[in-house]
Amino acid sequence: MKVRDGMTRVVVSVGPAHTLREAARRMSARHVGAAVVVDHSQPVIGILTERDVLDSVAAGQEPDAELVADHLTSDVVFASPHWTLDQAAAAMTKGNFRHLIVLEDNEVAGLLSMRDIVRCWSRAGSTVPVTA
Repeated sequence: MKVRDGMTRVVVSVGPAHTLREAARRMSARHVGAAVVVDHSQPVIGILTERDVLDSVAAGQEPDAELVADHLTSDVVFASPHWTLDQAAAAMTKGNFRHLIVLEDNEVAGLLSMRDIVRCWSRAGSTVPVTA
């Protein structure tokens, strides 16, 4: 199976000037754990995940005052829709993250989460591949 088979095509996006609460509301409304951070000056500048919001709240920061720009991950690994799900899972495991932004022709085509991968493997009756 390929990344395109499992990715979510409707992607939540937020801007760097949004507050963490605004971002969390958008993510919650769509039942997703990550949002692509975009700006008019650049197509994709990063990703904000539920873990980023959780870390900020746990540190005692105010979600109405904290900006996405100060909490996003800018060192993003992008996936191709042509990657296999095994390749995507390996990239996530190696980088210790749970979401990949999928780019096609330098445009955001979707978002792939570990949950999406597991869902695809479960539907296919596969098990998680074992690698040494």
